[in-house]
Parts: sequence; structure tokens; C-alpha cells
Amino acid sequence: MLLLTCPCCGVTAEETELHGGGEAHLKRFGPGSSDEEFKTYLFQRENPHGVHFERWRHANGCGKWFHAARDTATLEVFGTYSAQTFEPPEDLLKKIRDKRPGFEWRDIA
Repeated sequence: MLLLTCPCCGVTAEETELHGGGEAHLKRFGPGSSDEEFKTYLFQRENPHGVHFERWRHANGCGKWFHAARDTATLEVFGTYSAQTFEPPEDLLKKIRDKRPGFEWRDIA
């Protein structure tokens, strides 16, 4: 079972108290975008075996959205951070690189 700490209220909760919201840091396309851009936004998602950045909502708590970095193979959680960011914080990226040498953040947005 995943245990994630909500960075908004500081509560550590089991995944049953949370709601997953898919991949984090996606560039959203709206009015004026091409059909190809909108199709890519709707249907093309990363499905990595390893480190992944996701959106979560503290559904049975404060109700706020946040981001989490975790390993999809081992379920290891590296950390959580505010959803109001465009990329993961550098200290979190360093923590991931220390445990997974060779890992490189690539901007999805």
C-alpha cells in the first residue's frame, strides 16, 4: 500500500484516502490548439517502469491536489510537492538521482 504525505496539510495517508489524477506536469491544450496537440494531450501518456511523477488529491482530507514522485516498479515514494509547480523541486530530483544514478528529469510540459 502506498503512503503519501500531503504537502498541503502535512497528513500522511494511505492511498485509500487519496485519489490518483494521472501523470503530472502535462501541457494542457485548449481552444485554438490543433487536433494533433489535443489528441496527444488526451491519449498519449508515459507508462514508465521506474520513476514517475503523478497527480494526487487528498480526497478524504483537505481535498487539495499535489504531486508525488514514486517508482512504479518498487512503489518507493521519493516525495510529494505542491501541484502549483511546473517541475519537481531540485531537492527531490537530487534525492531521486542519489538513489537512481543516471535518472534525468525531462520536461514533459
